[in-house]
Amino acid sequence: MMTVFPTETLASSLRGLSIWWHVLFPALFPFFVISEMLLGFGIVHFFGKLLDPLMRPLFRLPGIGGFVVTMGYISGYPVGARLTAQLWEQRLVNRAEGERLVAFTTTSDPIFLIGAVSVGFFQNVALAPILAAAHYGSGLLIGLLMRFHDRHAPPSSASRKADAAGSVRRRKPSRIAAAIKAMHEARLLDGRGLGRLLQDSVQSALRLMIVVGGLVVFFSVVMEMLTHAGIVETLAEALRYLFQLIGLPAPLADASIFGLFEVTLGARAAGTAGTGLMHQVAIAAWILSWGGLSVHAQIASLLSRTDLRYRPLFLARLLHGFLAMALVYVLWGWMAP
Repeated sequence: MMTVFPTETLASSLRGLSIWWHVLFPALFPFFVISEMLLGFGIVHFFGKLLDPLMRPLFRLPGIGGFVVTMGYISGYPVGARLTAQLWEQRLVNRAEGERLVAFTTTSDPIFLIGAVSVGFFQNVALAPILAAAHYGSGLLIGLLMRFHDRHAPPSSASRKADAAGSVRRRKPSRIAAAIKAMHEARLLDGRGLGRLLQDSVQSALRLMIVVGGLVVFFSVVMEMLTHAGIVETLAEALRYLFQLIGLPAPLADASIFGLFEVTLGARAAGTAGTGLMHQVAIAAWILSWGGLSVHAQIASLLSRTDLRYRPLFLARLLHGFLAMALVYVLWGWMAP
């Protein structure tokens, strides 16, 4: 098909490259570098010690997962998966904990949700609160539900050591002192100077950004070829029939099909559908929470060197999408512009 449609192939490749260079690279690259350096400095271990009493009872995760949750929600996909893979490599989380962590830290970043979706595609910044509440609120619900995932799996060895150390230190009044000590020990264990740490962080972030860019370009071409082959239209026609049965506007089927593959294309199509704002926002929330197969491929590539499985992520993304969509309808009466 690429030989039959060479002009369209080149145009879609350039479109994917433009999205990567103008949107994803400046948005994600600084976070990748900073997260790598924070791991080397031991900041992650500091927050892990502080957040352990909160993360373990709520999400069955070590406190160090709180840092991944924060960075994942601030910087968006696939940063949560990247940090989880790093924690797994350092044996700070095991497979069950890593799968729980990736499942509910795969979210859109606020800049994309507010700037690109609410302002850029919908041209209505007042939609940002309800989109954020539905998207991030359902993400936290996924985290609470994922605590039951692989519930018979034992905690990681690092978690057991933290529990043992915590029981010994319970007489000590300051958890901050214990967190500072954990950060210092992690920094000594890393051993790299500032210059070497910065160089390694930039090199690692660049390698990851090339993978992300390649996947975006690849899926951009795939979507273009599927469109010319008529497959996208066939899927959209089937979804239009389903939408009519459940009372959703049929034109939103096109946005859902685009969002099935790529977040940006789907969110743009939802914002310009013109079929009723509430339904458009609900579909946009589904697209943001599902993430698109392009994001799934990015995460799968990041997890390929670990023993973390893709199936729990797939099921969590699917459930996250429907929960976010339902929350839009539930919250519309209170938070709609």
